Amino acid sequence: MAVNPIWSPIKEAGNLTDRIVVRIEELIEGEQLFAGERLPAERDMARMLGVSRPALREAVRVLEARGRVSVRHGQGVFVSQDAADAMRARMANLELTLSELFAMRDVLEVAAAGWAATSASPADLEALEALIAEMDAARADPVDFSHIGRLDAEFHLRIVEMANNRFLSQTVGVLQEMLAAGMETTLAVPGRLGQSRRDHFSLVAAIRRGDAEAARAAARQHIEGSRQAALSRVRTPEGDGARPHNGRTRRGAPATAGLTGRAGAPVLSTQEISASTSATST
Repeated sequence: MAVNPIWSPIKEAGNLTDRIVVRIEELIEGEQLFAGERLPAERDMARMLGVSRPALREAVRVLEARGRVSVRHGQGVFVSQDAADAMRARMANLELTLSELFAMRDVLEVAAAGWAATSASPADLEALEALIAEMDAARADPVDFSHIGRLDAEFHLRIVEMANNRFLSQTVGVLQEMLAAGMETTLAVPGRLGQSRRDHFSLVAAIRRGDAEAARAAARQHIEGSRQAALSRVRTPEGDGARPHNGRTRRGAPATAGLTGRAGAPVLSTQEISASTSATST
């Protein structure tokens, strides 16, 4: 059987898993592998690339975390075709700072809040108020920070959805996942829980009144407060009660806590965004 030349043996020097990841990413970016296409079976691909099966399995795990491929048990490994997955893959290979990500939230969510004020239906408002009520219930002692974080992310995405722009919804969702991947929830920062609640009420009140300018102002204030809380967490030394952020440079090279990027801003880890389950949108 003829071997497809794109699967020629890997000969470059360096970590074997990294070389496999780079090869497959290059094939995807060069459009030699297409969205939805199934990769060769593990045994066949390992043989063609001249690599061990354990190294190949680890490479597939890395590619899946970056959103490059999806593993369907019993079917095989496929090139991802979801738009949000593609966005995660591109962003995961960039060196991004918290400041940059919050700046994007400001651009996207502030505009969405203004649009929501002009288009929100009674059902939309009821859904937002129901989420606030759920967050209040989760604040009962002991506080369930993880659950509140997920509800908070849902609250913000619901507002974005009111803009009726699918790309906007996907973009904001990915940004929040990346923030969640890089650090613990900001709700544990002293005073943040109560301030977040007040911000949510102000935002919903402005949307209910149909006041687009007030809604944008409330969203901007909320995001800035969240940004300051996030930065306070990543700047807190170990031992001060808050877990510091673990930074990673481009392509996942490990770095020490407190790593800084452009203008001294803390760099956010983005290599495991697919596995993230918490949220830092508050």
